[in-house]
Amino acid sequence: MAYLFTSESVSEGHPDKISDQISDSILDHFLASDSDAKVAIETLVTTGQIILAGEVRSNTWVNVQKIARDILRKIGYTKNEYRFNADSCGVISSIQEQSLDLLEGIQRSKKEEQGSGDQCLVFGYAVKETENYMPMSLEISHLILRELSYIRNEGERMTYLRPDAKSQVTLEYSDTNVPVHIHAIIISTQHDEFDTKEKMHQRIVHDVKNILIPRVMNNKNAKKLFTDRTKYYINSTGKFVTGGPHGDTGLTGRKIIVDTYGGRGAHGGGAFSGKDPSKMDRSGAYAARHIAKNLVAAGISDELLIQISYAAGIAEPIGIFVNTYGKSKIDNENIASNINKIFDLRPYAIEKRLKLRQPMYEETSVYGHMGRTPKKVYKSFLDIEGYQKEQEVELFTWEKLDYLSVIKEIFNI
Repeated sequence: MAYLFTSESVSEGHPDKISDQISDSILDHFLASDSDAKVAIETLVTTGQIILAGEVRSNTWVNVQKIARDILRKIGYTKNEYRFNADSCGVISSIQEQSLDLLEGIQRSKKEEQGSGDQCLVFGYAVKETENYMPMSLEISHLILRELSYIRNEGERMTYLRPDAKSQVTLEYSDTNVPVHIHAIIISTQHDEFDTKEKMHQRIVHDVKNILIPRVMNNKNAKKLFTDRTKYYINSTGKFVTGGPHGDTGLTGRKIIVDTYGGRGAHGGGAFSGKDPSKMDRSGAYAARHIAKNLVAAGISDELLIQISYAAGIAEPIGIFVNTYGKSKIDNENIASNINKIFDLRPYAIEKRLKLRQPMYEETSVYGHMGRTPKKVYKSFLDIEGYQKEQEVELFTWEKLDYLSVIKEIFNI
């Protein structure tokens, strides 16, 4: 039976995403100087103010106020009319030392036996719908806002754009679960004041359809889904001048569906940003995605969901569940039992295999943690005294297809 499915994305200027970026940038700065740092940072942003809270245990410290302001400048919050300015907003830090009870509960004499930082359940998902094995509705939602951000930062067209924006894409699927048509696109983008509300809305609708959408359609996979029946809802309330943290308070971890699979598959409920990899709701979710993507790419199933559960202080996972949605010739129990033979799912093994003690996290904090392109980059960090260091970092290691031959050998395919 044909059906509709919807996913959404938000821009780097959205209040919740500002919070995620600040939390992850602070985490990166700690890891750049102390790869064993234990970090859990929460950020709240509101009119003219940033509040930092959480726990850290590290042999170093970083300038959290400067890091927060640098993120705001990078996003584009540099004008007083936004009522949230990198140079004038207040930054309050209530970061404290991490509990020794928690630390002693997970540490072991052998690093390999390190326990999970907390109880949690995580999910990984992959589907043969896009080249990166992600849901198409989420991919197009991200693509729309990335292109909108490029236009804003280029500063040549749609010069009225402000940083805050959201998108939503509804796809029509065929009886065989194949996306065949973009049913609807919703875009809400913050903008400068116009002379009249009517003129403003007409201009934005025109520019989205004639400037933004053609750039989105440069993507061949997205282009084939646009039809004359595609509906557009652009700034459907008519006006979006008041936005960002002045229009809506932002918090770390409130966009977990945007961060993962756009509502497809499942989510364990734990947020990612601001947490070092000893927190299994982050590192475990990355490991689960790595497994799901490699299994689908190896031909085990066209679609696959894996759940892994952990108990606080325990190294080995408590349970593994697999669902192939009836799209595999191999039964789910067989797949689940073989996952443990192929992948070591203890916390330290995951950290080591995916190189999660690198300062690699700011890049994950907007436009999704999953489905991104693995690559090496050089990043710069400032210590508490203001000295700069540069470090090579490998990003999105959980997106590598590096277990295909092992999987095919185990499953005889």
